[in-house]
Amino acid sequence: MGIHFGADYNPEQWPEEVWEADLRLMKQAHVTLVTAGIFSWARAEPRPGAYDFDWFDRVMDGLGGAGVRVCLATMTASPPPWLTRAHPEVLPQGPDGQRRWPGGRQHYCPSSPVYREHAVRLVKRLAARYAGHPALALWHVGNEYGCHTRQCYCDVSAADFRDWLRARYGSVERLNDAWSTAFWSQAYTDFEEVLPPRTAPTFPNPAQQLDYLRFSDDALRRCYLAERDVLARLSPSVPVTTNLMPFHKPVDAFAWSRDMDMMALDFYQDPFDPGTHLTAAYTFDLMRSARGGQPWLLLEQAPGAVNWRSRNGPKPPGAMRLWSWQAVAQGADAVLYFQWRQSRGGAEKFHSAVVPHAGTDTRIFREVSELGRELASVPEIAGTRVARPTAALVTDWDSWRALELDSHPSTALRLPELALGHYRPLFEAGVACDVVPPDRDLSGYRLVVVPNLYLLTERAAERLTAYVRGGGHLLVSFFSGVVDACDRVHPGGCPGPLRSLLGLRVEEFWPLDEGATVGVRGVAAVRRPGGPGRAEAAAGAWELPSGTADLWSEAILLEGAEPVARFADGELAGSPAVTRHGYGTGTVTYVGTRLEPALMRALMDGVRAAAGVRPVLAGLPEGVQATVREGDGGRFLFLLNHGARAADITLPCPMADALAGARGERSEHTYRIALPARGVAVLKDPRRAVSASG
Repeated sequence: MGIHFGADYNPEQWPEEVWEADLRLMKQAHVTLVTAGIFSWARAEPRPGAYDFDWFDRVMDGLGGAGVRVCLATMTASPPPWLTRAHPEVLPQGPDGQRRWPGGRQHYCPSSPVYREHAVRLVKRLAARYAGHPALALWHVGNEYGCHTRQCYCDVSAADFRDWLRARYGSVERLNDAWSTAFWSQAYTDFEEVLPPRTAPTFPNPAQQLDYLRFSDDALRRCYLAERDVLARLSPSVPVTTNLMPFHKPVDAFAWSRDMDMMALDFYQDPFDPGTHLTAAYTFDLMRSARGGQPWLLLEQAPGAVNWRSRNGPKPPGAMRLWSWQAVAQGADAVLYFQWRQSRGGAEKFHSAVVPHAGTDTRIFREVSELGRELASVPEIAGTRVARPTAALVTDWDSWRALELDSHPSTALRLPELALGHYRPLFEAGVACDVVPPDRDLSGYRLVVVPNLYLLTERAAERLTAYVRGGGHLLVSFFSGVVDACDRVHPGGCPGPLRSLLGLRVEEFWPLDEGATVGVRGVAAVRRPGGPGRAEAAAGAWELPSGTADLWSEAILLEGAEPVARFADGELAGSPAVTRHGYGTGTVTYVGTRLEPALMRALMDGVRAAAGVRPVLAGLPEGVQATVREGDGGRFLFLLNHGARAADITLPCPMADALAGARGERSEHTYRIALPARGVAVLKDPRRAVSASG
């Protein structure tokens, strides 16, 4: 089938005479897949137990007849008014006890048995009716879980939370120990005394907050699983997914990936953010890595502007194409939009769509149709995989949630910003990267980067230690190894179970004031890290240049590690800022502050060179991204120019333009590519498959 292309389709917003025109336009735009039914509950079940699928039969039959496959939603994302009127107890409550009312969407308590009962009943009807429909390609459960109702604090949720705690801890004594309830006289004598972390006079118990975030994620996943299990039973041959969101703390993408047949993502680039492609790259790498490199689906993006930011700029010419191809280059096998036809009313009427208010004689429709034609011209890309990276960045949802709790040395530490600060120097160097959880097998990577792993379990520490002992190169940044899974400080303080591995201990945290910086001075003649037997070990010395840092500093005491850089001024002047330590046959670098971007790039370049991690394509101009996908369909080199200037790129061997046919041109082999700003090149690489570092 090739790379799927399409949009969310919401025919219930339009009279049926529009549907026929939609099918003609879909063919014109080269649409092959639509998501249908996401917000159709009120139309499909207008009264309790009274189902009306006749209209949806016509939708499915029409799409199938037009050659368009359907990602069929379970319709449960937004309960109809009759449900909340009959059962107001399904409505969620905030931590202040205030009820969240209907009128928007996702107005349900994830723990509500009433909501789940009605949702499952609807899904059973859908599965029985459409499981064998020829247009059905996959099932789409719910929609953007946790987008609006991330946690509910009602009494139903409180009872569900207590059951969750009983299953997790077994006894109230173990709960008290895990939550450190000896502090502030919080000890419980019975699980029935436990409440959600509702609004309190001051800081709620941090371990209670952390467990409630975990519980709320599980409650959302149980909603998903209740529907997924029905589909697996009644429609076992059809894959099931749901659309996740980027940098979405309520939903652990790695945990959810185990229950999804394929990963799916909604990503909305911000045209006003010059780094939006960097955030996209990190997120796309995470989606691909979550299921071991399996192709994933971009189920939603905007063809132009969105409606929900404070300033909603349109995508300038070429940006939509560039960012769509970026998803494909990083492993997506589908590119879809929200939505097909722009709504006339409702909260998203100013959200762009494939068919705008102004009709098809528009830039958006022309650009979308042209992209559809391009994607259709290279069907052999579908099913190929991104060449296996030799670098990985560790992300852990538990640590993220704990890191951003209150009552910390600084509340300025935000994992998305910190993670991107570590991802950026790899991306800018043209290095392919996986994004993985700390319990993943790391042995296949030459370099593993661990940003700010505040919460660290003994198991994760053992895995990181074994990785370095076996010859791996590890980079760990500040405020890591501080607490255990219950948010209790490790004995001996930071870095806890990483102390021997890092060859240091942190005596004191010194967060910097807002806007303050501190100088960092490189230490001369530091040997390039390299385990015995590696050619890099004999590659000479390297020195980190001097520069500045901000946000954070630490009083580091060396216990075997060597300084790579020292603080040049401030209260910690002369003490280590960056260290390295040989452990086993590997090396670990520790960064005790947030280095300015240029200095972080210099450090990462030195560490990755020592690890033998090379870019996908050497000599890339600034702003150009290169990725490789390979498989039975061949080997493809993607070049994407995110910069503001045209770029000339020298290729390692003659390659043919895979998109020439879509433009009606003859494909010629060439050693050089001239890529305009926002330009895209997809090249057929005749070489055999090699690793991403080759």
